[in-house]
Amino acid sequence: MKLGARMVKTGLAVAIALYVGNMFDFLSPLLAAIAVIFSLQPSIFRSYQSIIEQVQGNLIGALIAVLTVFTLGNDPFVVAFAIIVSIGITTGMKMNENTVSLAVVAVVALMDSTDLTFLPFAASRIASMFFGIFTAFIINLVFLPPKYETKLFASIDDSTRDILQWIRVTTRKLSDEPALKYETTRIQDEIRRLDHTYLLYSEERTYLKGKGFAKGRKLVVFRQLITTTKKSFDVLKAFHRLENKIEHIPEDFQDALVYELDKLVNAHEKLILSLKGRIKQTHKQALRLVETPDIPLIVDRLMNEYEHGYDKDRLIFLPLASQLMEYHYQLEKLKRLLKSYQKNSQNEYIQTGFK
Repeated sequence: MKLGARMVKTGLAVAIALYVGNMFDFLSPLLAAIAVIFSLQPSIFRSYQSIIEQVQGNLIGALIAVLTVFTLGNDPFVVAFAIIVSIGITTGMKMNENTVSLAVVAVVALMDSTDLTFLPFAASRIASMFFGIFTAFIINLVFLPPKYETKLFASIDDSTRDILQWIRVTTRKLSDEPALKYETTRIQDEIRRLDHTYLLYSEERTYLKGKGFAKGRKLVVFRQLITTTKKSFDVLKAFHRLENKIEHIPEDFQDALVYELDKLVNAHEKLILSLKGRIKQTHKQALRLVETPDIPLIVDRLMNEYEHGYDKDRLIFLPLASQLMEYHYQLEKLKRLLKSYQKNSQNEYIQTGFK
């Protein structure tokens, strides 16, 4: 089992809530811990949004509970009615599921039977839940704050490396079918997580003057990195689907296809290495002599195979030609963006996590 930072922070925040709750008699440790569990978010910005929403949800739940107890009592069916009302109001305000759930917890906690005077009892329970909400925010802010920039680049690097390795293996007819099928599904899931991590990173706010523009430039670079990775994955899937058909095209064309795709893959790897800082921005002559891929030439040959071939099934090569052209286009776009970024942001490094 792999322990993530969010797991550790949740456990720590719950422990603090229980410990402080036991120190002060007016706080309910259990309710504070429950509030922590519902309030901890994956990013600081979402934690800030959650505080506002959770406070609103708790106030709504508390108000409904107090009014219901004073007017209808706290019979179980009355509690059920109050829960329905609180869910209706919070969902109508488009609050998230955690806020709705915490509002329901507030209703149940406040309408619980007790021998104490109701208002002091309700106030202590509301204070306990507010304490849990703010504890979650503070822990998320000061303890192991999320570094989505480093995490995002590491995920892009891992996914791209896997895809490019499988492209090399597949184009040489060395891929194991079950293994490739499994890896295709896994990589697809990784790409979905890339989009989610990018969203979390884009939500992070910059608080220092002048950092906003640098963050914007990084967002553009990361978005293009993800787009290019997705296009390389599309090429891998296209080759996998057409593996048997490609065997029937002329061998010299197969060799040319593999050769040009290798140059495309090498160019993609070179850009990732450049962003890691493993390639100098001022290259030596030998490195500049690396050939650039001529994908338009390959696409023309694919089109020629379709137009002059007798096998009408060769129409299926057109999607492959389209995927290759799109991959080449996105790679050239990434190259221009990285060149511009490295030229104009020499003092603003992307946190790659690589030394």
